[in-house]
Amino acid sequence: MRLLLISSSVVHGYGYLDHAEPEIRSFLGGVKRVAFVPFALFDRDAYTTKVRERLGRMGFDVTQVRGRAEIDHAESIFVGGGNTFRLLKTLYDLDLIDAIRNRVRGGTLYMGSSAGSVITAPTIKTTNDMPIVQPRSFDALNFVPYQINGHYLDADPKSTHQGETRELRLAEYLEENAAPVIGIREGTMLRVEDGITTVVGTRPARIFRRGATPFDVEVRTRLAGDLKVVGRGS
Repeated sequence: MRLLLISSSVVHGYGYLDHAEPEIRSFLGGVKRVAFVPFALFDRDAYTTKVRERLGRMGFDVTQVRGRAEIDHAESIFVGGGNTFRLLKTLYDLDLIDAIRNRVRGGTLYMGSSAGSVITAPTIKTTNDMPIVQPRSFDALNFVPYQINGHYLDADPKSTHQGETRELRLAEYLEENAAPVIGIREGTMLRVEDGITTVVGTRPARIFRRGATPFDVEVRTRLAGDLKVVGRGS
């Protein structure tokens, strides 16, 4: 499987997908057609128009996914961000979970942003989103064996906010679940190929494992499926 998992489509100081353009071009390579899954937002047509315009400037032709046919004929699949619960519910409702799994496990390139990245984990238990709808299950695509927390946000030591930090919420997850978690900050992306995850982009990722102190891994770090470091690129 080959995956490009983007934390967020917009990063401060950049336009839509601008920061990710070099990685998108590198990842998609000679592929020119992208099947876009817009189910994480309410207005799917408007969302597709936005993605079609942006990827069109990069030379890609975008088709809106409405059902099984577009997935079955996809050269590459891009699942956009929005609400993770709405996205997963719609994929179940349209019976597309297995269709996407089969295509991607068969070699079709998969690109996700935000919610579209979160659903590549075994479950969506580490999403930041409100459960505005109820999917059939929290079980997701299970392309990677670890959990993903998109838009990972470090605590601000100057803030007077007394609610839970993201780190505390992920610690609560690990009290009840064994799978490790990778927090990808805005500007961070993951390239996954042949079971190895490489941190790319401009910011480090953060690793959370039960019983261990969370730690950062820098860009170009290579990780095994259990999120243990197996190498670092130059």
